[in-house]
Amino acid sequence: MRGRRGDRMTINIQEHMAINVCPGPIRPIRQISDYFPRRGPGPEGGGGRGFGEAATHLAPLALASPVALLGATTPEDGAEVDSYDSDDATTLGTLEFDLLYDQASCTLHCSILRAKGLKPMDFNGLADPYVKLHLLPGACKANKLKTKTQRNTLNPVWNEDLMYSGITDDDITHKVLRISVCDEDKLSHNEFIGEIRIPLRRLKPSQKKHFNICLERQVPLASPSSMSAALRGISCYLKELEQAEQGPGLLEERGRILLNLSYSSLRRGLLVGIVRCAHLAAMDVNGYSDPYVKTYLRPDVDKKSKHKTGVKKKTLNPEFNEEFFYEMELSALATKTLEVTVWDYDIGKSNDFIGGVSLGPGARGEARKHWGDCLQQPDTALERWHTLTSELPPAAGALPSA
Repeated sequence: MRGRRGDRMTINIQEHMAINVCPGPIRPIRQISDYFPRRGPGPEGGGGRGFGEAATHLAPLALASPVALLGATTPEDGAEVDSYDSDDATTLGTLEFDLLYDQASCTLHCSILRAKGLKPMDFNGLADPYVKLHLLPGACKANKLKTKTQRNTLNPVWNEDLMYSGITDDDITHKVLRISVCDEDKLSHNEFIGEIRIPLRRLKPSQKKHFNICLERQVPLASPSSMSAALRGISCYLKELEQAEQGPGLLEERGRILLNLSYSSLRRGLLVGIVRCAHLAAMDVNGYSDPYVKTYLRPDVDKKSKHKTGVKKKTLNPEFNEEFFYEMELSALATKTLEVTVWDYDIGKSNDFIGGVSLGPGARGEARKHWGDCLQQPDTALERWHTLTSELPPAAGALPSA
C-alpha cells in the first residue's frame, strides 16, 4: 500500500498480525487494513477516520450469511435441501444420502454418500467422521448400523449401502430414521458432530429419495435427570418409546421374526419355517443375546408340539433357516394357534424371554392374516415378517379345545 508514488507507507504491527475471526472457515481478505483505522496520507489513508468508523466495515463480513461462509452450492436434480438461517445448523456441515423402501422384500436401503463442511473436532482442524443409523422408537444396540471411518477430513466420501430388514408398512407410517455423524477418537470417547431425523412416512414404496440436508445439533433426550452421559447410548429412544407406550394396548417391540408358513396337502401337515430374526432386544451385559426360537401348536394336550432351533451366539440379527413339521388335517388347524417365542440362552441360570408372537384365529393384524392365508392357500409358501412383543404368550392355548 503506497501513499504516493515512490514513498512506502509505515504499516502498524497490529495490522500485520490481524486475522479473520468470524465464524466459519477463514476466507481471503481483499484489504486487511479495512479492519483498522488508517492514518496515512492520501485518499487511501482515510485521514481522520476513527476506529468506530472502521468498525462499520466489519459489519458486512461479520454478519454474512453462514451459507456464504460455507460456499453456496447448487443442489442436484431431485435433491431435497433444507435451508436454515442459523449458524447452529449450517456450521455443523451437510450430509448427502439416499433412502429406498423396498416393499416387496420388506427392506430399507440407506446409501450414505458424502458430507461437506463438517465441524472440525481434532487439534489439527480436521475430523475422523463416521455415520450411525438408528430406527426410532427401538433399542439403539439392536438396530444400529454404522459406516466406516474416514480419516483426517471435513469432506468425507463413504458411498456405503446399509440395509434394515423386516421393515413393514406399519413401520413406514410411524418410525423415524435417526442419522448421526460422529468423530472417532481412539484416546477418548467419540464425539457427536450433528444429526438428521427423517420420518419414514416421507418415503414412497420402491422410489429412491435423495437428501442433501444440513446437520442439526443433538435433540435433547427425555431421559431421567440422574442418568449420566455414559448411559446416553441406551437412552436415545426413551422419548419415542414413552410416547408409544402411552397409547392403549401397545406393547414394547422386542424385534422382528421372519416366518414361512405352508400347508402341504401331500404330507398332510403344516410346515413352519423359522428364517431369521432382526433387531432383537439385547439381554446380555455385552450388548448382545444368544437367541433361539421355540414353537408350539396350541392347544397342546399331549405336550408334543414343541420344536426348538439351535442357538446363535452373540447376535441380535440371527439367521436360522430351520423348518418344523406338524402333522395335522387342514380342518383341524382352524382351531389351532401357532405360538412362536424367542429366548436368550444362558448357562447355569434361567433363559431370558426376548419376545413372542401368536398366529391363529384369535390373533390380530398381520399375524391373523398370515394364518388365514396359509389355510386358504394350501401348498403355497407364505413368508412374512412379524413383530415380537414383550408379552409372554400364555401356557395354555388362546382357544379352548374343540
